[in-house]
This record gives sequence, structure tokens and C-alpha cells, in this order.
Amino acid sequence: MTESLPILKLKRGEERRIRQGHLWIFSNEVDTANTPLKGFEPGEVVAIHDARGKVLGTGYVNPHSLIAARLVSRDPRHPFDASLIVHRLKVALSLRQRIFDTPHYRLVFGESDGLPGLVVDRYGDVLVAQITTAGMERQKAAIVEALTKVVAPCAIVLRNDSAIRDLEGLERYVEAALGEMPETVEVIEHGARFVAPLGAGQKTGWFYDQRDNRRDLGRWLQGARVLDVFSYVGGWGIQAVRQGAESALCIDESPLAIDYVARNAEANGVADRVGVLREEAFAALKSLKAAGERFGAVIVDPPAFIKRKKDFRKGLDAYQRINALAMSLLERDGMLISCSCSHHLGRADLVQALNRAVRHLGGREMQILWQGGQAADHPIHPAIPETGYLKAAVCRLAR
Repeated sequence: MTESLPILKLKRGEERRIRQGHLWIFSNEVDTANTPLKGFEPGEVVAIHDARGKVLGTGYVNPHSLIAARLVSRDPRHPFDASLIVHRLKVALSLRQRIFDTPHYRLVFGESDGLPGLVVDRYGDVLVAQITTAGMERQKAAIVEALTKVVAPCAIVLRNDSAIRDLEGLERYVEAALGEMPETVEVIEHGARFVAPLGAGQKTGWFYDQRDNRRDLGRWLQGARVLDVFSYVGGWGIQAVRQGAESALCIDESPLAIDYVARNAEANGVADRVGVLREEAFAALKSLKAAGERFGAVIVDPPAFIKRKKDFRKGLDAYQRINALAMSLLERDGMLISCSCSHHLGRADLVQALNRAVRHLGGREMQILWQGGQAADHPIHPAIPETGYLKAAVCRLAR
């Protein structure tokens, strides 16, 4: 019930987006004359009302953030509390168990699973969680208790070191909330086994979102010499070789990532066909081009080049440049797999960058054979475009 909760009231007409399914309330949408934002504590649970006083649901507020509040529950009988977290986790787990045959997946994907500000990845009996909002940080104990109750893991690690926490006024830290933090996590994907560093690794350790895009590499890369750019621990390159590519060269500037590529290639029995190059990606591609190297396929899966909307033009140029370099290394009739995880870059924008890159290259024609997105453990919220962030394009370049 919501009667005992403090009220956050919206301005007249500002409830429309919420009624259409969105979960975010921006600071300029709040009726601060009647419910001053400075009167709330960061992360405080509130009842959200429209201008006429009708309850829209419950959620949490942060007076210091541009996104001033996030709606968590629309049902006043089931407000945002510990029991609701348990329920949402059970629903999320049920979906993953239905579609995956091993316990290796993203268990919670924020807003799309009804838990905005929370991401949880599962690696067997190890859970790695990331809390990005003050509202979820305030519920940290309840989240750990709910994960323990629903999943019964041996360890829960909180990788709360994302830069996005700065926007919420939160400190960054990494800690084991249950058990001991392992040095590595193990992933089983399409029959391959990988290990990835946890404490010193990227984000929550692995990139489950590309799972489906790595599933059918044999269809595109059969017999090819593959270049895997921004390889991290070798998820693309090693899968390509296992699925029929002749060989793979994995590029990453992180010495730790390169060490894990070699380790994972050995574990999957393809060490003799997987090479490594530790160098910054743009520099590496230029060096390979100067050396006259050519590949049957190049995979480009960079970090987000556009983190903020104001960086769009600069980021779009970076996508064009990296793909043009990749194209210049392709053999006749070569294949390019190009990806973007920047939610500010739409699918049409990626296609535009690819088209400009091939036009700049000259002498080649490009066909887009297939386009992919994020795996099913990263469901897209239909009212929140930002949740549909991943793009992948398989392209053929002919002379």
C-alpha cells in the first residue's frame, strides 16, 4: 500500500509518457512547488502521483540526478519493497531457465526486468551484480537477500565501479556481498568454455549480449582467416575458429585480455590457430595494412564510441574510421562483422557509417547480409528505446 509513502507529484500533462509505459521521470517534469525535490533523500521510495493526485505507482527518487525518479511498480497493492524484488527476480529467472540450457546468462537487465538500476550476470553459482542508481543502492541489502533466496549462489560480487554511478552521486567500489570474490568466472557459450577475469576484467566480466550474434559464425566465416578487433578475452575469434574459420588473430590493448585469449584458445583446443596482438585497435589496423596483411573476415566490436548524445558526431566519425580500416584489410569478397553498443547510435546510423566507409575506400561494393541485436537475456522494453542498444551487421565486400 502507498498511503504511508511520501508523494512525488508530476506537473500537469507530464504523466503521459509514464502512462505509455516509460519508467523515467525527469527533474523538469516534477511539480516542485508541491513536492520539492530537495525535500527527498537520494534513493527514497515514493508514491508517484499525477497532477490530479491519482497514483501512477511507486518507485524511487534522486533529487541530484537528471532522471529524478524511476517507476518500479504500477500496482499500489504491490509497492516497491523487498518482496517485490524477490518476485521480479523469480520472473526474470523463469525466463532465463526457459530459454537457456546452462546457468550462464544476464539474469537481470534493469528496466526491462522491472528493476531499474540493477544488472545481474550469472556464471553458474556465481552472481555478479551492478547497481547504478541511488534507489537500488539503498536497497542493496534487500537485493543480496533476494538473490540469495531465489538463486542460492555460492558468491555474489558487486561490481559497483561504473562511471554512471557518478551521475547519481554514488561512490564506486567492488566487494563480495556473499562468499568470496573469485579471480575468474567461467562461461559456457555454444559448446565453448571461456574464463574471464572478474575483479580486473571489464564490466561484469563477460558480454552476454553478443551471444546470439556469435552463434552462427560458421555460416559467414567458413575457412576464413579472421581478424578479431577489440577481442577482449577472445569470445568472437575463438568461436569463429571452433565454427570453421581457418585461423583468428585477436587484437586488444589490454595485456590481461590478451593473456586470457591465449588461455581460452588452449582450453578450447584451438591454440595452434589463434594468435594475439597487443596493440591499440586503430594503430594495429594501420600497421597490419602497412605490412600488406589481408583477411577473409574482420570482426569489429568496439566499446561505445558515443557515451553522451553530444558526442554523436565525433563517435559516428570513429565508427566510420574503424570500419574503413577494417575494410581495407579484407581480401576480395571478404566479410565484415561490424557492431555498436552505443545506444545513441541507431541501426540506420551504423549502416550510414558503413556506407560512408566503403565509399571512402573506393573500388568495393558492400552488401548487408544480416543484422542482429542483443541476446534474449537482454530483453528490450518497448517504451524505452535505450534498452535496445546493440547492433550487429554482417557485410560482404566485393570488388
